[in-house]
Amino acid sequence: MTHILILEDQKTSREALVKILEDISDEITVSEAGTYAEADALLESGIRYDMFMLDINLDTAKPGDTSGITFAKKIRERRGYEFTPVIIITSIANLEMSAYREIHCYQYILKPFFGQDVEEVVRKVMRRQRQPERPVIKVRKDGINYRIYCDEIVYIKAIPRGVALHMRKDMMEVPYLSIRQLLEQLPADTFMQCHRMFVINIKRVKYLDLVNQMIRMEGCEETIDIGVTYKAEVRRRLNE
Repeated sequence: MTHILILEDQKTSREALVKILEDISDEITVSEAGTYAEADALLESGIRYDMFMLDINLDTAKPGDTSGITFAKKIRERRGYEFTPVIIITSIANLEMSAYREIHCYQYILKPFFGQDVEEVVRKVMRRQRQPERPVIKVRKDGINYRIYCDEIVYIKAIPRGVALHMRKDMMEVPYLSIRQLLEQLPADTFMQCHRMFVINIKRVKYLDLVNQMIRMEGCEETIDIGVTYKAEVRRRLNE
């Protein structure tokens, strides 16, 4: 089931959107709001939304109103909604780039909209949701949220006041993030801690040396130490 929240102050537009969505599939459930307050109450209701369709100008009597963008920013601040598709539906064309930059807008549809345009975007989102996704972790650096595919990570190293993610083709230092916090996101069947400062992707292990207590990873010159307290678990996991 795909649950969509619509925030649109114009009743006729809101009703048109609801009808378009309900005609697309029986798997779509729509929650509708005509004001910021109503949308806020729906967001706090405990329902898990898979998509948001937001008008930008919710107060036509107020020139330059962008309450929809404000609500979109609130969505992005919620845990679990950092990358949920947000579709902006508005007649304010000059806010397009701002919307994409500030709230990572998934799609932008101008009024007056056509049913086929709305349907195309919604079906695209639904197809994406049906596909099994590669596991990802979500990290924040310099005010930007990043999605990093777990299978791209070779190992993780603790550094002063943060961690360094060593990936197949890149390295990223993420401040104010700990090994423990990352382990809560990483798939337990693929990643393991082998030292107080290291977490490894067991599928990227090239060579295990239990005598010298070290591990070599694919494509990496740095050797990974094995901590004394982790040695038995490393032997068990990597010799399976």
